[in-house]
Amino acid sequence: MGGSTTLALLAAAVAAAAFVQGTIGVGFALILAPILGVLVPGLLPGALLLVMLPLNTWVAWRERSALDWHGAGRITVGRAFGGVAGLLVLMALPTGGLQIFVGIATILTALVTLLAPRFEPGRVTFLLAGAVTGITETATGIGGPPLALAYQHRPAPVLRATVAACFLVGELISVALLLLARGMSAAQLEAAALWVPPLAFGLFLSHAAHERVGGRAFRVLVLSFAIVSGAVCLWPAVSHG
Repeated sequence: MGGSTTLALLAAAVAAAAFVQGTIGVGFALILAPILGVLVPGLLPGALLLVMLPLNTWVAWRERSALDWHGAGRITVGRAFGGVAGLLVLMALPTGGLQIFVGIATILTALVTLLAPRFEPGRVTFLLAGAVTGITETATGIGGPPLALAYQHRPAPVLRATVAACFLVGELISVALLLLARGMSAAQLEAAALWVPPLAFGLFLSHAAHERVGGRAFRVLVLSFAIVSGAVCLWPAVSHG
């Protein structure tokens, strides 16, 4: 997986990303996936998907009373179809191409979420958000921005609970598809196991912060960081291109 410096950096990134997602409902993959794309792209998307299972189980359970069941159901339907398309993207791209895809997907989805005007989501919006999430999350582990876009004007507990529940179902689908199509490496399994302690630490910190931090302002900050992270992920390919 790399030297001690890389391991320490990834552990810190996991803890920070878990704190962000536990606090505002999105951000874990947006923060961690570009870092993995630069340092250890071979861990994408398997290790990222695996470590998000306990993360989203905890967040969804913590705020289960605010969960939007109707929206979550429609997103899951779209997510199932999008997952198959995402698997085809993953199988078609080499590691270098996957790194470029991660960078572009991160920047575009963050920009869309950041710049979109206020609107009230309906059935088509939820289905489309689920389909796009299925493609990007299965291929790269990044699935938050489309769902954040759909729920960005809802109360913070609704966003956190519903996005976490959708993530959880979607990640189970993506993991199953990956196992059936190509399996997961021992390095991906080992990394996911090593990240559980920093994940738990970040979630513990978020428990005290999630009711105090201004959701909209903090989300803008995270998405701005995601744009920079996506650019960093693209830089090696651009500089050698």
